[in-house]
Amino acid sequence: MTSPPRFTPPHFTPLHFTPLRDLWATLAPGPDDRHGPLQPMLLALTVVTGMVDAFSYLVLGNVFVANMTGNVVFTAFSIAGAPAFSLKASLLALLAFSAGALLGGRVCNRFPGHRARLLLGITLLETALVLVAYVCSESLADPFTGTGRDLIIILLALAMGTQNAAARRLAVPDFTTTVLTLTITGISADGRLAGGSDSRFVRRALSVLSMFAGALVGGLIALHSSRTLPLLIAGLLLAATATAASTHSRSTRRWTRPS
Repeated sequence: MTSPPRFTPPHFTPLHFTPLRDLWATLAPGPDDRHGPLQPMLLALTVVTGMVDAFSYLVLGNVFVANMTGNVVFTAFSIAGAPAFSLKASLLALLAFSAGALLGGRVCNRFPGHRARLLLGITLLETALVLVAYVCSESLADPFTGTGRDLIIILLALAMGTQNAAARRLAVPDFTTTVLTLTITGISADGRLAGGSDSRFVRRALSVLSMFAGALVGGLIALHSSRTLPLLIAGLLLAATATAASTHSRSTRRWTRPS
C-alpha cells in the first residue's frame, strides 16, 4: 500500500501578491510588455506636471500651465470679477498650451511608427522650454510680475502642451500625465465596491501619487526654499527622461510600434 503524496505548500514571494506584482510590472516592465518602458517614463512626466503646476500657481499667482480645466474656470472667475485671478494670465496659458499641443502634434507626426523616438523628440523640446523658463526666472529683473511673468507662463504652457500631445499619441492607458479626473473616476467606478474587477487600480494610483508627489515637492521648495528651483528640478527630470528614451530610439521591440 502506497502512502499518499505529501502536500508541499507553494513557495510564496511578494510578487505573488497581485498589487505588488502590478506595481513591479508598471515600474520595471519586462521587454515584452505591450508598453515597455513607456510607463515609468510617463510617470516621470506626471511628476514634472505636478512640480510645474505647483510653481505656476504658487509663484506666478493663481494660474496653471498644465491643468487647462482650471484655467477655463479661472477665466470665468476673472470675468465674474473675482479679484484674485488674472484674465490675461489664464488666457495666455490656454493659448500657449494650445499652441504647444499643435507643435507637439507636428513633432509626433514626424515619428508616427516609433513611440520611443516620438517621446524623445517631445522630451527634448519640453526640456529646452522648461530650462529656458528657469533661466528667465533667474535672470529677469522682475520675473514674477508683468512681462516676465507672461513670458514664463507662455514657455511653460507651451512645454505642457507638447507633453500632453505626446501622452495622447502614445496612448498608454491611465498615463495622461496632465489630467487625472478620469483616472480618479476609474479608481472608484471600476473598483470592487462598484462591482468591477479593480484590475488597473495600481496603475491609476501610481499616476495620482506621481502628480501628488511632484506638486508636494514643488510646493515645499517654492514656499520654503527657492521659488525657481522647482523649474530646474523639472528640467533635469525631463532631461533624464529624454536620455532614457534615447536608449530605445533604435529598438524594434513590439512596444515601440503604435498601439
